[in-house]
Amino acid sequence: MTSQSMVTGDRVLRKPIVGSRRLSNYLLATVVSVGGIGFLLAGLSSYLRVNLLPFANPTQLIFVPQGLVMSLYGIAAVLLSLYLWLTILWDVGGGYNEFNRETSQVQIFRLGFPGKNRKIDITYPLDEVQSVSVDIKEGLNPRRALYLNVKGRNPIPLTRVGQPMSLSEIENEAAELARFMGVPLEGL
Repeated sequence: MTSQSMVTGDRVLRKPIVGSRRLSNYLLATVVSVGGIGFLLAGLSSYLRVNLLPFANPTQLIFVPQGLVMSLYGIAAVLLSLYLWLTILWDVGGGYNEFNRETSQVQIFRLGFPGKNRKIDITYPLDEVQSVSVDIKEGLNPRRALYLNVKGRNPIPLTRVGQPMSLSEIENEAAELARFMGVPLEGL
């Protein structure tokens, strides 16, 4: 979750969730695209014996095996970059968490990959929410996540996937949510 929560008249709290449209994903997709196109052009240059790269001369490479391998690496990287760009375009993982006292409902909305299950929209009555819990695991692979505990259901994750939030940020978010909904805070 981000600190860009929107409160409407102390009755609605809406927390936007950043999906795949993060700066790191844009940078990674750009680097993989440029590298893949470079490798593909180098492989094609060695096959056609025509220099397609302005900064190098891959026409000196022997096509089998060097040019062929560079072409295959280039094709794989271009396909990977296509996947990354489509994931960014579709904003996979993006959405919001809305806590509404006017309608007495909690709504969790996320976008997925295109298809019949692209939109994940979960709604629960506010009176079924038991608590907000925090899961903090430090170490080599840290995990810092907020969960919504609903009666008769598994805990529902509320935080974004990927970059873990700072401890102070997750504590503030958890306290704000628990206070807004009037439920206990667990795990701190």
